[in-house]
Amino acid sequence: MKRLMLTNQAIAQGAWQAGVRVVSSYPGTPSTEITECTAKFKEIHSEWAPNEKVALEVGIGASMAGARAMVCMKHVGLNVAADPLFTAAYTGVGGGLVIVVADDPGMHSSQNEQDSRFYARSAHVPMIEPSDSAEAVAFVDWAYRLSEQYDTPVLLRTTTRIAHAQSMVELGERVEVPLKEYQKDAPKYTMLPAHAKGRHLVVEDRENRLKADCLSFPQNRVEMRDAKLGVVCAGAVYQHVREALPNASVFKVGMVYPLPIAAIAEFAQKVDELLVVEELEPFIENQLKANGIACHGKDLFGLQGEITVAHILNKVLGKALPTAAKVPGRPPLLCAGCPHRGVYYVLRKLHCVVNGDIGCYTLGALPPLSAVDSVVCMGASIGMAHGFKYARPDAKNVAVIGDSTFVHSGVTGLINAVYNHSGITLVILDNRTTGMTGHQDHPATGKTCMGDPAPQLDLEALCLACGVAKVDVVDPYDMAACEAVLRDALADSRERVVIARRACIMKERVLDAKPLSVSDCRGCGKCLGLGCPAIVKSEGKAVIDRTQCVGCKLCKDVCPFGCIGE
Repeated sequence: MKRLMLTNQAIAQGAWQAGVRVVSSYPGTPSTEITECTAKFKEIHSEWAPNEKVALEVGIGASMAGARAMVCMKHVGLNVAADPLFTAAYTGVGGGLVIVVADDPGMHSSQNEQDSRFYARSAHVPMIEPSDSAEAVAFVDWAYRLSEQYDTPVLLRTTTRIAHAQSMVELGERVEVPLKEYQKDAPKYTMLPAHAKGRHLVVEDRENRLKADCLSFPQNRVEMRDAKLGVVCAGAVYQHVREALPNASVFKVGMVYPLPIAAIAEFAQKVDELLVVEELEPFIENQLKANGIACHGKDLFGLQGEITVAHILNKVLGKALPTAAKVPGRPPLLCAGCPHRGVYYVLRKLHCVVNGDIGCYTLGALPPLSAVDSVVCMGASIGMAHGFKYARPDAKNVAVIGDSTFVHSGVTGLINAVYNHSGITLVILDNRTTGMTGHQDHPATGKTCMGDPAPQLDLEALCLACGVAKVDVVDPYDMAACEAVLRDALADSRERVVIARRACIMKERVLDAKPLSVSDCRGCGKCLGLGCPAIVKSEGKAVIDRTQCVGCKLCKDVCPFGCIGE
């Protein structure tokens, strides 16, 4: 039976068919749907871990016990998981271990454009890259065979364009892979320096075997057509090359590390010109050049963004890029009724420097709120606020972080701030979910990835256990209360935490309130400063779109003339 599937769905299907027993991940676009889909298979234990490092450690433990395991994350999540990754390359595996990493060329939903292929080279583990949904299922099976044959974790790379593309998938049956027998083996799994030195030699030998064996892997294939132009490519780019250059000969790379250098060299001898088409860094191109293979690619395509069919037609065949339609800009905004809006309005009113964090609340940086001064990485807000405070002791600065991100990597920053006593104020925007990636649960929501009830992490008790002087909980729809608590916290020399708690409006859409309307508007623009998409300006007056308004009453609270009501 065939079914149209997202590549992320197909990876989950491939994991089920391959007999995977354990999947642990942290949600991150564009990888999130993989674990959401594996959670639907009763044979797979699927979970949301607090962060990617923990998720990979869970996968390593399951593999050590003899089970096939999968761990999924976006590219920046691999930074968090890098510590166990590099050592897992030394320990090897018991049951197969596959790490799915989703890169984001073009930064559709990310703070950087890093190229995860370099992690494979640096950690000395193989990386494979499918080009569509059907290939994703087959590549998952291949990944587990590679992992167990070569005693190594395997990285399976996707990108946003392929992760969220759909193609037909031939569904198969699940293969029940028995647990491998566990035997105590300290030299393999206990990375004391004396053991690690020996395992490093194992890694070198494994990599040499892979370099030799990959020359015959059928997933690296040659498609000979016109010999005037040969193209080396992988992943989603392969699909774009085939569409833009249907007559070109193609070397399709299935294993991007280690590269089948000798096979590509043989292909290069058969074509007049060798072009490497790859997004982001010249990962393939530089390796080919280092091995004396004449080629080019980055001279045409550069280091940034996605490579589309139009780009290939433009750079290779000289065809003009299509003219973009002239449409009004539509910047992203916090949703109508978003509970974070009132907090940011107050912080801007108090002229605070706001060290922000990763999540949908990052949108508080955009006009008209313009309330966020920095966003770097998951959990960075607290450490940055701590450092900022020590550099400028009189600064009125706060750290702002979401509940899921606080659990992910904010707790240690708070411990550090208390331990080293900077007197920071931390605002936890607790919307009871992982909002930006589509409402996944986490340890503070009281529910698991598979929908089962779970102990609910008590954020107030956790913050107090970290040593903060006081924890206040406020309703962010009550801006007067928010302002009073924040003024008090900012005036305190001790470490304070303010938890602004209200469920995400997109998760619990119904408020016990009616949409609002404007009458006799004076045109002062105060309500427009909230940046609510339900409020628009027409002929100099504010108008509320009642189809979007959820009745949160923030605009009513800021209107100085009482022009807004039900």
